[in-house]
Amino acid sequence: MTQRVIVVGAGIVGLCVAWHLARSGAAVTVLDGEAPGSGASSGNAGAISAGSVAPLAMPGVLKQVPGMLLDPAGALHIPPAYALRAAPWLMRFVASARPARIAAIAEALSGLLGNAMEEHRRILAEEGALDLIRETGQLYLYRDRAQYAKDAGGWALRQRHGMRIEFLEGKEAVRELEPDMQGDYALGLLIPEQGSSVNPHRQAQVVARGVERLGGTIRRGAVRALLTEAGRVTGVATTSDPIAADQVVLAAGAWSARVLAPLGLRVPLETQRGYHVMLPDAGITLQRPVVPADRKVFISPMDVGLRVAGTVEFGGLEAPPTPRRAALLLDDLAKVFPQARIKGAAGHWMGHRPCLPDSLPVLGPVKSWPGLWCAFGHGHLGLTGSAPTGALLARAMLGPAPNLDLAPFTIERFG
Repeated sequence: MTQRVIVVGAGIVGLCVAWHLARSGAAVTVLDGEAPGSGASSGNAGAISAGSVAPLAMPGVLKQVPGMLLDPAGALHIPPAYALRAAPWLMRFVASARPARIAAIAEALSGLLGNAMEEHRRILAEEGALDLIRETGQLYLYRDRAQYAKDAGGWALRQRHGMRIEFLEGKEAVRELEPDMQGDYALGLLIPEQGSSVNPHRQAQVVARGVERLGGTIRRGAVRALLTEAGRVTGVATTSDPIAADQVVLAAGAWSARVLAPLGLRVPLETQRGYHVMLPDAGITLQRPVVPADRKVFISPMDVGLRVAGTVEFGGLEAPPTPRRAALLLDDLAKVFPQARIKGAAGHWMGHRPCLPDSLPVLGPVKSWPGLWCAFGHGHLGLTGSAPTGALLARAMLGPAPNLDLAPFTIERFG
């Protein structure tokens, strides 16, 4: 019998889940109050980072918390007015930085993300859109070895899980790879086997059209609640009408915790608000995303110009954007490419990254509510994790069973 599946959320994760479910024969309906891929999926840095297995919370993170609270220009900022609300999340975040926990998180992320490029190619090849991904690697920049030493533990962890790194010593070596680089960075780390999307929004739209090509339906309509009967989830209530289903997949990004709360499920999901600025004519040419590691900002070449994306700001789902956070991105750009033309910058964009304190998404069935599956909380790796998550969840729901153990990703890990 054909399974009727509702996917709540038309971001890149929900769309990839829906694509794989439809391809496997399910009758899929995707529901979202906004157009497909119009949220965080449209505004990310475009990085496809299969080797990014190091969690955000690494040893020594506790020492960074005062700076998060006090420095409004810091790469990660928590406004004092939001600090009390963020405190429980921060406590879990710091607690996840234990060495044994870090090793387990990295192992789980490696299993999920290891074939990310292959899975993105698989979808885009079937949709005739392989031109959307660029496989020229990513370049991280450090001013010197002393600055690199602060991050060395994270890079060593990535290397243990198979990441290949080519070290470029000296400014000239870096400029041989990216001739337009003029900043004071004398150490480059080229990650040759990672890639990027030249247009994340268009990529999401391509996957959405693929869902429809495979027989699925995409509907504009906000989900008000999950419907339940006899202890299981049986569908969703929208702003217009209820829709029944055999299975429901929650992939609503940073809004997922709100949908779960009426079922008595409490998830420590926080939005880390990210920004970008688009420069349609920056006057520089890049072959790959360039990341000045001291600012954790991605400078990404895209088909519509240069995108400067990054910063982490806590502030919840309702607060308006902070223009100063976006302006900082242009300062970051100038440190690497002082010659870049910023005139004509197309304003700024802000979106909500759905982040959990242990850097692992919630994936798989909800034991206490049969019929409900989760696929949210990918944090800064939503684009990277979307295609492999779609393949994984479709197999878990429809068979054959996936090789990856879903235990590290269960919602039950939060009690």
